[in-house]
Amino acid sequence: MDKVTQAQEWQKFATMDLESAEYLLKMHPTPVEIICYHCQQSAEKYLKGYLVLCGKNPPKVHDLDELCKLCTGISDNFKNIADHCSDLTAYGVHSRYPMEIMLEEQDMLQALISAKAIRDLVLAIAPEMMP
Repeated sequence: MDKVTQAQEWQKFATMDLESAEYLLKMHPTPVEIICYHCQQSAEKYLKGYLVLCGKNPPKVHDLDELCKLCTGISDNFKNIADHCSDLTAYGVHSRYPMEIMLEEQDMLQALISAKAIRDLVLAIAPEMMP
């Protein structure tokens, strides 16, 4: 499989995660932690897809700060989403388990904004990721 096709696969799964997060907004009570988790997962997949597209083998990490730094090494444009990546990183693990993390609706709304900002930047830089 060539790198464009692989990147498109990453994009497909990233889109499913973001669409799942948006769908879960309809539930009552709203599953804030799960929505935040899907936002983190979407962002992670967009970043890894970009790395794949650029011929890099993405590391098996959930740390969006690390992934963003790798992407910034390819394009300085990723500096524009560094804060969004930092906002989402904790949701990759902590929101999946009963831990001392208390998320509120405003956290969830910010997670959605951050995930969409990361998606928008990646697809603006790498439109070939769209099938």
